[in-house]
Amino acid sequence: MMIYGLNTCALCQKARKALEADGREVSFRDVRAEPLSEAELAVLIAEFGDRLVDRTSNDYRALNNWLKNSEAEAQIAAQPKVMARPVIRDGDRFYLGWDQSVQNALLAGS
Repeated sequence: MMIYGLNTCALCQKARKALEADGREVSFRDVRAEPLSEAELAVLIAEFGDRLVDRTSNDYRALNNWLKNSEAEAQIAAQPKVMARPVIRDGDRFYLGWDQSVQNALLAGS
Protein backbone atom coordinates (compact mmCIF):
# COMPACT_ATOMS: atom_id res chain seq x y z
CA MET A 1 0.00 0.00 0.00
CA MET A 2 1.28 3.45 -0.90
CA ILE A 3 0.23 6.79 0.52
CA TYR A 4 1.00 9.86 -1.56
CA GLY A 5 0.98 13.08 0.42
CA LEU A 6 3.16 15.47 2.38
CA ASN A 7 5.25 14.69 5.45
CA THR A 8 3.74 17.79 7.08
CA CYS A 9 0.12 16.82 6.32
CA ALA A 10 -1.65 15.85 9.55
CA LEU A 11 -4.35 13.90 7.69
CA CYS A 12 -1.70 11.91 5.80
CA GLN A 13 0.02 11.01 9.06
CA LYS A 14 -3.29 10.06 10.68
CA ALA A 15 -4.09 7.73 7.77
CA ARG A 16 -0.61 6.21 7.87
CA LYS A 17 -0.76 5.54 11.62
CA ALA A 18 -4.24 4.02 11.42
CA LEU A 19 -3.31 1.74 8.54
CA GLU A 20 -0.09 0.62 10.24
CA ALA A 21 -1.98 0.00 13.51
CA ASP A 22 -4.40 -2.13 11.45
CA GLY A 23 -1.46 -4.31 10.40
CA ARG A 24 -1.10 -2.94 6.88
CA GLU A 25 2.32 -2.54 5.29
CA VAL A 26 2.43 1.11 4.26
CA SER A 27 4.93 3.05 2.16
CA PHE A 28 4.80 6.84 2.18
CA ARG A 29 5.84 9.18 -0.59
CA ASP A 30 6.19 12.89 -0.01
CA VAL A 31 5.13 14.37 -3.36
CA ARG A 32 6.98 17.59 -2.63
CA ALA A 33 10.32 15.84 -2.03
CA GLU A 34 9.73 13.21 -4.74
CA PRO A 35 7.28 14.63 -7.31
CA LEU A 36 4.99 12.35 -9.28
CA SER A 37 6.13 11.39 -12.77
CA GLU A 38 3.93 12.34 -15.73
CA ALA A 39 2.76 8.72 -15.98
CA GLU A 40 1.90 8.50 -12.27
CA LEU A 41 0.07 11.81 -12.40
CA ALA A 42 -1.85 10.68 -15.50
CA VAL A 43 -3.09 7.58 -13.64
CA LEU A 44 -4.29 9.69 -10.70
CA ILE A 45 -5.95 12.26 -12.98
CA ALA A 46 -7.73 9.44 -14.81
CA GLU A 47 -8.96 8.12 -11.46
CA PHE A 48 -9.96 11.38 -9.73
CA GLY A 49 -10.04 14.11 -12.40
CA ASP A 50 -10.18 17.66 -11.06
CA ARG A 51 -10.92 16.37 -7.53
CA LEU A 52 -7.18 15.72 -7.29
CA VAL A 53 -6.61 19.48 -6.89
CA ASP A 54 -7.52 21.02 -3.52
CA ARG A 55 -9.00 24.33 -4.63
CA THR A 56 -9.64 25.43 -1.04
CA SER A 57 -5.97 25.52 -0.08
CA ASN A 58 -3.87 28.65 0.31
CA ASP A 59 -1.38 27.10 -2.12
CA TYR A 60 -4.05 26.92 -4.81
CA ARG A 61 -5.13 30.51 -4.16
CA ALA A 62 -1.48 31.56 -4.53
CA LEU A 63 -1.25 30.13 -8.07
CA ASN A 64 -1.23 32.69 -10.84
CA ASN A 65 -4.34 32.99 -13.00
CA TRP A 66 -2.73 31.14 -15.90
CA LEU A 67 -2.11 28.09 -13.69
CA LYS A 68 -5.54 28.31 -12.07
CA ASN A 69 -7.05 28.03 -15.56
CA SER A 70 -4.70 25.20 -16.56
CA GLU A 71 -5.30 21.47 -16.36
CA ALA A 72 -4.90 19.69 -13.02
CA GLU A 73 -1.67 18.04 -14.23
CA ALA A 74 -0.04 21.43 -14.78
CA GLN A 75 -1.21 22.72 -11.41
CA ILE A 76 0.17 19.74 -9.49
CA ALA A 77 3.39 19.65 -11.50
CA ALA A 78 3.99 23.34 -10.76
CA GLN A 79 2.96 23.17 -7.09
CA PRO A 80 2.69 19.62 -5.64
CA LYS A 81 1.13 21.00 -2.44
CA VAL A 82 -2.15 21.70 -4.29
CA MET A 83 -2.77 17.95 -4.62
CA ALA A 84 -5.67 16.78 -2.48
CA ARG A 85 -4.37 14.29 0.03
CA PRO A 86 -3.82 11.69 1.04
CA VAL A 87 -4.03 9.59 -2.10
CA ILE A 88 -3.89 5.93 -1.12
CA ARG A 89 -3.09 3.14 -3.59
CA ASP A 90 -4.04 -0.33 -2.42
CA GLY A 91 -3.08 -2.71 -5.22
CA ASP A 92 -5.01 -1.46 -8.24
CA ARG A 93 -7.54 0.57 -6.21
CA PHE A 94 -7.16 4.25 -5.38
CA TYR A 95 -8.71 6.31 -2.59
CA LEU A 96 -8.69 10.09 -2.09
CA GLY A 97 -8.81 11.59 1.38
CA TRP A 98 -9.28 9.96 4.76
CA ASP A 99 -12.99 10.25 5.39
CA GLN A 100 -15.22 7.57 6.91
CA SER A 101 -15.89 5.83 3.59
CA VAL A 102 -12.14 5.45 2.91
CA GLN A 103 -11.56 4.23 6.47
CA ASN A 104 -14.39 1.70 6.11
CA ALA A 105 -12.91 0.40 2.86
CA LEU A 106 -9.35 0.06 4.19
CA LEU A 107 -9.52 -0.72 7.90
CA ALA A 108 -10.56 -4.15 9.15
CA GLY A 109 -12.26 -2.84 12.28
CA SER A 110 -14.31 -0.12 10.57
